[in-house]
Amino acid sequence: MALYIFSDAHLGAGSAETDAEKIAKLQALFELVEDDGDRLIILGDLFDFWFEYKHAIPKEQHDVLFMLRQLTAKGVRIDYVSGNHDFWMGDFFSTQMGINLHRDYLDLEYEKYRLHLIHGDGLAKADRGYRLLKKVLRNRLNIWLYRKLPPDWAIPLAKWVSGSSRQYTSKRDHTFAADYEAYAKTKLDGNYDIVAIAHLHIPVCKKFDTGTYINTGDFISHFSYAKITKGEVSLENIK
Repeated sequence: MALYIFSDAHLGAGSAETDAEKIAKLQALFELVEDDGDRLIILGDLFDFWFEYKHAIPKEQHDVLFMLRQLTAKGVRIDYVSGNHDFWMGDFFSTQMGINLHRDYLDLEYEKYRLHLIHGDGLAKADRGYRLLKKVLRNRLNIWLYRKLPPDWAIPLAKWVSGSSRQYTSKRDHTFAADYEAYAKTKLDGNYDIVAIAHLHIPVCKKFDTGTYINTGDFISHFSYAKITKGEVSLENIK
């Protein structure tokens, strides 16, 4: 059996043709998971925007939701660690999809390994502005106020903000790669054997004496994912 980890598809960003390619690649990944996997971890930003109202969710991406539901129905455990584009998640994934939702990070044991998994937004020391914005966006009062907007107004507004945020971070995140590696090294020097981070959209698999640092890359251009099976750790791509 195998554990699969992927992140950063940002479904809903870009054109319909771009999303179609992502969905086809995701389907190929899910077929691999169905074939030999027993656990799948989504390490944030599957969607470019996600927000749940009490009685409504975004209507797009139902194909991917259906594929994920098929995996859980077949006994695959799926964990979803929220990222910076999908942290406004309610109980839809847990109650309707059978997916375990985790805020901020997830620690677990798989085979002989102890893993620390985190999306990674705001990890860089110099990213102080984003950490402040993160507190504002996750403030319960602000979420409550946003929910009062009609969905036909609120969702387009949020998509515009999400796109602006993605363009801003894409220009800066490559400069933060050293900070992410340093964060992983600190965790590996502690109690973990594998540290998996996302957000940077840069695939990395680097082995240290104390363990392995993986950045899962993205499902936009790299279509990369991590796999752990039979004591082996690898970073692979959907062709």
